Formats: sequence, C-alpha cells, structure tokens
Amino acid sequence: MEELRRSGHAALRKGRVSIGNTAYLVTATTTERRPLFTDFQAACAAARCFEAAEVQAADRMLAWVLMPDHAHWLIQLSEHGDLSELVGRLKSASARHANRSLGRHGPLWARAFHDHALRAEADLRATARYIVANPLRAGLVKRIGDYPFWNAVWL
Repeated sequence: MEELRRSGHAALRKGRVSIGNTAYLVTATTTERRPLFTDFQAACAAARCFEAAEVQAADRMLAWVLMPDHAHWLIQLSEHGDLSELVGRLKSASARHANRSLGRHGPLWARAFHDHALRAEADLRATARYIVANPLRAGLVKRIGDYPFWNAVWL
C-alpha cells in the first residue's frame, strides 16, 4: 500500500487490466485542467476524433461529452479491446487536431485517466445520461440541445 501512495497515478497505470466486452466510463482531463476546449474550433477538431472509426477500431463509443477542461467517454470494448490503447488513440488524435487548431504544441491531455467498469447493462443508459447532462450541471447551458460537444448512440 505504501508503494501505491508514493507512486500515485503511475502505480494505477501499471495495474490497469482491460476486460473485453466490458463498458467503461472514462474521464480524461487536460493538462493542468486548462480550459482549452472553450475554443470552438479546437473543440470541433477534438470531437471529430471521438467519432472517428479509425480511432475506435473494433471498440464502440456509446456516449461522450467534451467539456472545457475534460472529457467523459462511455466505451464498449471489443472482445480483445485494450482500454489504455483506445484512450491513448483518442487522446493522441484529438490532441494533434486540437493543437493544430489552437496553433500550439505540447501535451494537451494529462497523462493519467480515470476509468470505471460498468457491471450491469442497465447502468449504460444511466451513465450515458450522466455524461451528456454534464454541461447542464456545470451551468454551461440551460438545455442539453444547446451544447454542441456530445453524442450518445441512443439518441
């Protein structure tokens, strides 16, 4: 336990195991929680990457929202899917395109991410509703339809 406390996020990454055919709620933050996605063009560039088939590979994006300083993804892994690899592809592609739009270089996303495996099928829709309602709870909009950076397969 002492090693885990000293190592922080690095220790969490070492022990991360992906379970195929499992849905995960993933949260990734920008470096230093900088609100880089208040820039509309950068947010558009990143959002397009979340929908890209080549980024998702055999895995499936069920829902996502892009907030000014973080993103939530609800992901269904394929049988042989690897969560760390998929999140790496999402972060890499979106950072490359958003950085180009912002005219900047360097890390856009924080290295670590938080994930939670969903155990029951019933949790999927509730989690998707939680994800897409994030802009409402943050006070960014009064109606979810007014926020442009989200999607869910059920809608």
